[in-house]
Amino acid sequence: MSHTALIETLGRQAREASLVLATAETSRKNAALTRLAELLTERVDVILVANERDIAAATAAGLAKPMVERLTLNKKRIAALAESVRQVAALPDPVGQELERTTRPNGLDIRKVSVPIGVVAIIYESRPNVTIECAVLCLKSGNACILRGGKEAFETNTVLAALCSEALAASGLPAHAVQFVPTADRAALLPLLKLDPYIHCIIPRGGEALIRFVAENATIPVIKHFKGVCTIYVDRDADAALAEKIVLNAKTQRPGVCNAAENLFIHQDAAAKLLPKLAHALAEKNVELRADPAALKLLQKEKDLKVVAAGGEDFSTEYLDLIMAVKVVPNLDAAIADINRYGSGHSDAIVTRDEKAAQKFLAGVDSATVYWNASTRFTDGFEFGLGAEIGISTDRLHARGPMGLRELCTYKYIIRGNGQIRE
Repeated sequence: MSHTALIETLGRQAREASLVLATAETSRKNAALTRLAELLTERVDVILVANERDIAAATAAGLAKPMVERLTLNKKRIAALAESVRQVAALPDPVGQELERTTRPNGLDIRKVSVPIGVVAIIYESRPNVTIECAVLCLKSGNACILRGGKEAFETNTVLAALCSEALAASGLPAHAVQFVPTADRAALLPLLKLDPYIHCIIPRGGEALIRFVAENATIPVIKHFKGVCTIYVDRDADAALAEKIVLNAKTQRPGVCNAAENLFIHQDAAAKLLPKLAHALAEKNVELRADPAALKLLQKEKDLKVVAAGGEDFSTEYLDLIMAVKVVPNLDAAIADINRYGSGHSDAIVTRDEKAAQKFLAGVDSATVYWNASTRFTDGFEFGLGAEIGISTDRLHARGPMGLRELCTYKYIIRGNGQIRE
């Protein structure tokens, strides 16, 4: 079977399954999720054997250690994955919620009701836990999904997707509601991106190159964020200890993720006092600083600091590493303008005791998530109480920020009448 024929078959089966899943009872969807959690626990040895094959292949191919770590599963991680499935089962069903209701003068009862999107394709790299996270969110929200994982985790993803299908079938739901593209060949990707008749939405998760390829080649709506260039702005009225705590967490707690801070902006009135202290704290965590002229002038006086002059692209770069660009700004307005200029619209934070300044920042920064006195690392579906996330969007239509169950729904209008006709 050709790649085009294979993908078309998956799409047709997914569409058929989606029509059944869209009207499935909540209890039946929850039964499938509960059974999946049980299967993850029961088949842990099977999962680990497949994962060991992926790890061996990745190591032999010279994959970087951080990437190998991302695709590695163990009993603890699988147990956590099973628990996350149970948590999604416990969440309210987003389907069938009445969003608005209007009664027209002619008596028409118009209701706006949440419904599943339909068929969602998720294209992702490395991390096999994404297979489960995306499958369960789609299932609970009544969507069928087609999963296209990276070649690095192909064996593990195949096993995990099969468990999803088994859980669906055991609960009387279509097994094809979760399907995994059974080839790692890149030639199968392009037909998937153009399967308009069956797929209603594509969500890419991975590096910027993958996301841009999907966005540029898809004929289907794509929900995406290209990169996470996140900034912490330390205002002139910032508490020093709080600023250090937030900056360190945002940059160093897990630097290789999209909600880690890449930029540190600081008000000129606070720079002389706070910046050296922040720089030393970052240096203790092995963070390389790339400073603008004003910050460089301040920090070159300090001993034992790894500081270099910032280049033209440093403030718009997603490092995903222990590197941070530092800039002294003249005021709050300049900080907001620079974040809107250099940032990626993902997550940005202000550290200040001045509520008026904070409110201006929260209103003026044009990003999907904005914070006052908190780390950008909280931009995450689980942390937002969504149970899990299928991705993070910096788009404006139809979802923005972490996407959970509600964001996997669209709506339709249901109109009740008693014989009304239009004159």
